[in-house]
Amino acid sequence: MSAITHLFAGVPVSDLDAGIDWYTRFLGRPPDSRVGEEVLWEIDEHAWLFIEPNAARAGAGRITLAVAGLDALLERFAAQGIEHEPIETYSNGVRHVNVPDPDGNTIAFAEPPDAASASPRSVGTGASPEMTDPPSGRA
Repeated sequence: MSAITHLFAGVPVSDLDAGIDWYTRFLGRPPDSRVGEEVLWEIDEHAWLFIEPNAARAGAGRITLAVAGLDALLERFAAQGIEHEPIETYSNGVRHVNVPDPDGNTIAFAEPPDAASASPRSVGTGASPEMTDPPSGRA
């Protein structure tokens, strides 16, 4: 059994106020907590996404979240003025899309084929073992 009890995934941003605005629109709600210069959103039970000011590293972040209801999520993003890259479909049926933040950090979403018809849930819905087949050349 793993000793890991929680996940805290951090994304460096160049401008904290602009980052708070974008991630508030992206996640559909204001942050849950602020600790020093880290601004945190609880995205699922025991899973948190935080942003922190670090201009030197901004744009180098990459996080992938498993979701159900990818189309509904992307429609919500469009309504918030948040753009995304084209949706890819992997050979195993997983649908994947990158959503770059203003600094170029990539928040990606992957929807397993059995989740495509499921009702949308919060942004972080847990990983699926079916999401291990990215196109060649991708990690």
